[in-house]
Amino acid sequence: MLEKFTPNQRLLVAVALSFVFFIGYTTLFPPQAPNAEENTTTVSTTNEVAIQPTVAAAQTESNASAVSDIKTVTTDTLTTVSAKEFTLKIDTLGRVSSVILSNAKHNGKDGKLSELIASTGAKPLQIRFADEALNQAAAKTPYTTNATNIALGENGKSTIVLSQNLPELTVTKTLTFYADGHYDAKVALSTEKRYSLYLGQHPEIIEQMMTVVGGMVYSGDNLTTIFEDGDVEGRSLFSDVHLVSAFDQYYATIFYGFDKATQVTVERDVNNNPVTYLEGANNFTFNGYIGPKEYKTLESINPVLVNAIEFGWFTFVAAPIFKILMWLHGLLGNWGWSIIGLTVLIRVFLYPLTHKGMVSMQKIKDIAPRIKEVQEKYKGDPARMNAAVMEMYKKHGANPLGGCLPLILQIPVFFAIYRVLLNAVELQGAPWLLWITDLSRMDPYYILPILMGATMYYQQKITPSNFTDPLQEKIFKFLPVIFTFFFFTFPAGLVLYWFVNNLFSIAQQYLVNKQFEAARAVRHEAHLAEKHHEKD
Repeated sequence: MLEKFTPNQRLLVAVALSFVFFIGYTTLFPPQAPNAEENTTTVSTTNEVAIQPTVAAAQTESNASAVSDIKTVTTDTLTTVSAKEFTLKIDTLGRVSSVILSNAKHNGKDGKLSELIASTGAKPLQIRFADEALNQAAAKTPYTTNATNIALGENGKSTIVLSQNLPELTVTKTLTFYADGHYDAKVALSTEKRYSLYLGQHPEIIEQMMTVVGGMVYSGDNLTTIFEDGDVEGRSLFSDVHLVSAFDQYYATIFYGFDKATQVTVERDVNNNPVTYLEGANNFTFNGYIGPKEYKTLESINPVLVNAIEFGWFTFVAAPIFKILMWLHGLLGNWGWSIIGLTVLIRVFLYPLTHKGMVSMQKIKDIAPRIKEVQEKYKGDPARMNAAVMEMYKKHGANPLGGCLPLILQIPVFFAIYRVLLNAVELQGAPWLLWITDLSRMDPYYILPILMGATMYYQQKITPSNFTDPLQEKIFKFLPVIFTFFFFTFPAGLVLYWFVNNLFSIAQQYLVNKQFEAARAVRHEAHLAEKHHEKD
């Protein structure tokens, strides 16, 4: 099919494909913002448990997912754990009820500290018993604790013991908290009972943009299964699980370190969002983490946790790119300059491919008049015309796909970088220079997007083109405007990458153009000399 297109049509298709890959998907299918009404909760000022509407899902007799009676409740705070980077609270039902990050770089646009525990739904460490009567009793019986306030040093840890006395059963949760945000947990039952332990919902930070939000199961031989909010159907069972995660763009609640035989279940709530829980045991040990998805922090806790950082379709390309970006940051000490350094390395790596494409476009421009003559000559015989055109390309060493194929082949790399810069929590609060004080947020003055659009327009202007259809030419010229419009709201770090990449493309195109101009000048002088010789 592509052989029937003109070179410029092929280029236009390539640009359109890149537009769809980079912009289209995340723009047309953004994550749904939480419903304000559904996020409303009432705070109890006494030890009485306030029962809220049902939000989790359970399996009915027909094995279909439906709404269960896992309740959202609000209770008093039982224990507060304070560390340099966070304040964690455990409520009187033995659940993690709040995790607030202390570092101002995690603050929302309104300046408020980030709360990582959702106000609705099951919360981390929440237990649901299979015995309904026991479950109802557990929802009304508060835990006791051996410590109400704990302060963790920078490298410190502390253990608390929570107990709940139920009819013919005592539940004991032993939790050891560490200053980096992870904890060790043991749930012990005095009598054997079936129960499920809930991971909890992901944070409700509404400003998260253009990225997948939901749940993850990392299991078996490096198998990652993503459950996206609003798109969960039925019930999924897993074994041999390495970690489970409820996540958004920058943060995650994670369980890991449990026995491989532990059954993990993911099902939907009333909004078709994922609800994840583990099958408990009488003496059930595991580990947990609640906090930012910072690579170095997760790796230092347990290398398996870095698998909770997921970049979408092109993770296999994005993961090594992110490691290179971190390496550059170690050398340069600034994420903005690291992004520029990454751009330089990628341009050097792709130089042979991009150079070949630019040269091919110039060759096609040079022979365009002859191609047009051939097309006019054989316009009544398409087969012969195509054969003659291909022969012309072959004779002059021009590849009709040379202009668009390199661009198409670069799309996985560009999209991987797009996902890295969009999801890297390390860019939060990271300044570059002058007015760019946070690379994770949009440019407040729109300077970078406008510069990006201007360089894209200039790159178009110096790139060879042979449009025969005025409509195609107009659409092509509007692409810089369209890209600028979309990039207005993109993180400054992503716009910076694209802007610098455009600068390198312009420089490379300029050099190729100069080389061909010099070659044309030599040919022209030789032609004049030949004519002069013939006259003599």
